[in-house]
Amino acid sequence: MDVLAVVVPALVALAVGLGGGVWWQRRRTAPSRTAPDARRSPTLAELLQRVFRNTGSGLAVLSGGGEVVLHNRRAAELGVVRAGRPDPRAWAACQKVLAENLATEVDLAPLAAHGRQPSAVLAVVRPLGDGFTLVEAADQSDLVRLEATRRDFVANVSHELKTPVGAVGLLAEAVLDSADDPVTVHRFAGKILSESTRLGALVTELIALSRLTGAEGLPDLSTVEVDEVVAEALARCRLTAESTGVEITVDEPSGLEVDGDRTLLVTALTNLVENAIAYSPPEAPVSVSRSLVDGVVEIAVTDRGIGIAPEHQVRVFERFFRVDPARSRATGGTGLGLAIVKHVLANHGGEVRLWSRPGTGSTFTMCLPATAPADPAEATRDVSEGRDPARAGG
Repeated sequence: MDVLAVVVPALVALAVGLGGGVWWQRRRTAPSRTAPDARRSPTLAELLQRVFRNTGSGLAVLSGGGEVVLHNRRAAELGVVRAGRPDPRAWAACQKVLAENLATEVDLAPLAAHGRQPSAVLAVVRPLGDGFTLVEAADQSDLVRLEATRRDFVANVSHELKTPVGAVGLLAEAVLDSADDPVTVHRFAGKILSESTRLGALVTELIALSRLTGAEGLPDLSTVEVDEVVAEALARCRLTAESTGVEITVDEPSGLEVDGDRTLLVTALTNLVENAIAYSPPEAPVSVSRSLVDGVVEIAVTDRGIGIAPEHQVRVFERFFRVDPARSRATGGTGLGLAIVKHVLANHGGEVRLWSRPGTGSTFTMCLPATAPADPAEATRDVSEGRDPARAGG
């Protein structure tokens, strides 16, 4: 909408600035002091036409009779002008502006969106004088989608927080009612501890996800050894694996390195491993492997669990989405782990891939750009000798 601050005053200046016009004409027709074939400078009217055509807003000038005097291509793309005629809602707004001589806003969202047509268009209509009006429209689709996402996120967070908070309250009342029964108090206190732990994990992951998806930038990246990331993530998951009887197998150290934030990478890999454990039957193995493929470090976590149906695979990285809600709640899952993994990898210039088959298991793969070797000649020599430079230290 800020384009009006330039276009409208310029149009007025063009109409009344006779002195400036004479000066510009003299300058345009004056002999060039540079090369004889130098191109002439554009006139003020030509410059204004360029601004009108190239602005990101849809601009249309309407006469008092509803005729489209002038419009740019963007106005047609946003539906302000169709087949040379103004949108009826825009023309109705123009009539109101002519009657009241006050700017007004009008919703020009398409009644039926087709293809990639903008789903939300907001326009401002302003009087230009002498019976003319200017309609300036902007595509608000991204803002509308962002607001819808924000509302859904707040609703989901409210629902997820209400469950453990309500459970803690009920359990606390049960403890008070059973003050004379130590066994019952001990049992309810254990459940309170479990729910409070889950609540704390949910809040912690919400904060982490908020930072990853917000405007706050990542810390300065440094060289991170992949083997250290794997070792620390497995150490965090050891107790969970032992308590569920799941065996974790891991390949040999690789010597691979990436540029990143070690804490975030450990968090992402820990989430994948814990997710694999949660969805694996007792005594089923979970494997972690590392490889270098075309300059990309791949850390794969494979389980032999229930697998994920094809229709769910595109949604598993959404906030609070759970393939099996009952199992997730039983294991204390928050439904945010995979969303955090997705954003950590995206912020590192990588991605997370998923392969899964129901009844067979799943493989989640973290893909990160490998750190370039310090000495290209050394890397070339390693390859020529049949050695992987990334595994030289393994």
